[in-house]
Amino acid sequence: MTHLRQIMLEELERRNYAPGTIRSYIGTVEHFARHFHRPPDQLGPEHIRQYQAAMFREWKLAQNTVSQSLGALRFFYTRVLKQTWSTAETPYPKKVLHLPQVLSQEEVTQLIDAARTPVHRMLLMTLYATGGRQAEVAHLKISDIDSQRMVVHIQGGKGRKDRDVMLSQKLLDALRIYWRGLKHQPSTWLFPGGCGRTRDRPINTKVVWLACRHAAERAGLGNRHIHPHTLRHSTASSRSLCAPGHASNVAVPSPQPSV
Repeated sequence: MTHLRQIMLEELERRNYAPGTIRSYIGTVEHFARHFHRPPDQLGPEHIRQYQAAMFREWKLAQNTVSQSLGALRFFYTRVLKQTWSTAETPYPKKVLHLPQVLSQEEVTQLIDAARTPVHRMLLMTLYATGGRQAEVAHLKISDIDSQRMVVHIQGGKGRKDRDVMLSQKLLDALRIYWRGLKHQPSTWLFPGGCGRTRDRPINTKVVWLACRHAAERAGLGNRHIHPHTLRHSTASSRSLCAPGHASNVAVPSPQPSV
């Protein structure tokens, strides 16, 4: 797999695929090979059919996960092995659309107030006030907070696209309190990683996810399956109810003196 893995990595990189997509695609092909105990270039359409059936029948994977796995295998066979791919023999699963879970502003306040630490509280407030994805918030830099123009610069978002979102005064005030409360003020990352928040790298996205899950349990919302993207959906819902449609109208819990 070493040679094939290297070729696949190069093919993905020269097409400028996102790092997360590269890891996912290579991981899928490696799992596919391990499942049949054979190198992937020795596997064919019948093995792909069995693997696709197992994803639904045995592993109970969601439709989106199955589609992504098939996309990885298609890339491997068409771009690395230069073989044809038949959509008739390997159909993509039918899409199932579900309405996103949305929290009320009262529930958002409960969630943020139940955060375990000041850093977790600030992460949740930033997720909600900006509508950012967990990776986007985790990788925010200090320079991304533009208090002169009152915007937050989201860099390298989904599809590697940059965008600006409005910075509310409440979020700015909370960020300033959070900043003053840090023992070691970072020079680059808004939410630095490491013990004591002293590393010259951003926090892991898993920290954002855990901050949301722990707060949900503490707030009595553990049965709602709340995750960081829930706050993004809730932000969009709140903005649609605001007259000017602008982030400064989104209710964000006021910062507490203890932060």
